[in-house]
Amino acid sequence: MINQIFRTCSVACTTVFMLSACITSRVTSDVASGASASQCHTFAWAGSFHNNGSGPSVANPLNESRLRSAIAANLAAKGVQPASGEADCLVGYGIGVQTVVEGGYPYPYGWGGWGWDWRGGYYGAWGWDGPYAYREGIVAVDLYDGKSRQPLWHASVDQNVVGLAGAAADNKIKSAVAAIFTKYPS
Repeated sequence: MINQIFRTCSVACTTVFMLSACITSRVTSDVASGASASQCHTFAWAGSFHNNGSGPSVANPLNESRLRSAIAANLAAKGVQPASGEADCLVGYGIGVQTVVEGGYPYPYGWGGWGWDWRGGYYGAWGWDGPYAYREGIVAVDLYDGKSRQPLWHASVDQNVVGLAGAAADNKIKSAVAAIFTKYPS
C-alpha cells in the first residue's frame, strides 16, 4: 500500500515537473514597418524610473537596476554596446503589474445549471460565474532610432516580479528579458 502511494506520488510529481518545463513565457513583439535593429551598434537609455524629486515613486530601483543589466547583457550578445557619445539607438523599458478582471454578471451566459467554466472552475446550479481577478505582470523593452527618436521595436512578456527580492527577482527578470530578446529584429 505504501509503495503504491509512493509510486503514485512519484508519477504525479514527475508529470507536473515535465509539464512545467514545457511552459514558456508568452512574448508579444511589434516592429515598425521597414525598421531594422541592424542600424543599432551603440545604445543609450531613453529614460529611467527615477522621478527627480517630483513626487513619490512606487518603482523598485533594485529591480530597475536588474532590468537594465539584463537588457544590456542581451544587447551586448547582439553586438550592441553602450554609447560613449551619441547613440545609434535608445532603449526604453518597463516593469510592473496590473489587476485584470474578467467575467462578471452574468458571465458567460447568465444563470444556469451545473458544469465547468472555461478556466476549469466548477460552478453550481442557480448561480453565475462571478468575476475572476488576477495580477498580470509585464516586462517590456522598447528600441528607438537615436536620431529621429522614432520607435523601431517593442516587445513585452507576461512576468510578475511583485513580492520577489534578491536572486529570485534577478532570475525572473533575466529570464523575461532573455525571452523578449528571442524576438529581437535583425
